[in-house]
Amino acid sequence: MIKIKDLDKKTAKSLKSGDNVLYTGIMFTARDQAHKRLVAGIKSKKVPIDLKNKIIYYCGPNPSKEKNKVGSAGPTTSSRMDEFTPMLLKHGVLALVGKGKRSKEVLHALQKNKAVYFITIAGAGAYLSEKIKTAFPVAYKDLGAESIYEFYVKDFPLIVACDTRGRTIFK
Repeated sequence: MIKIKDLDKKTAKSLKSGDNVLYTGIMFTARDQAHKRLVAGIKSKKVPIDLKNKIIYYCGPNPSKEKNKVGSAGPTTSSRMDEFTPMLLKHGVLALVGKGKRSKEVLHALQKNKAVYFITIAGAGAYLSEKIKTAFPVAYKDLGAESIYEFYVKDFPLIVACDTRGRTIFK
């Protein structure tokens, strides 16, 4: 198990497809509608968050009764974001977290932009929410659970599904 605090480019390049990771640091959530708005924001030069060297987690967390926390927060199917992913990677996103395979275009964009695609435990949203220490909506609040949230996570379990060299666990 590789422990990572605040993923950076050097660490991302050192990861290999199949590596198991416990990540501590910041992640931003974004699902379909948030991705659509982010890409439109890039085109109009009005992006509400800095994307450079950030991690995007494909998740729409359930609400919690505890302030600054979330309920179940499992991954959503990553391929639904494939049409938006190359643009986000081109504009600095360093890593993505979700579940399932990615398109050939996304695999190429990951390699070209030296980015990483992680998968996490599907069907274990309640367990994953225990790893989220703080959660704040930071953009597109009108989307409810699909708003962009900033999570601070501790020992969040990840598997490197696609590394910066284009290798994938799905072949």
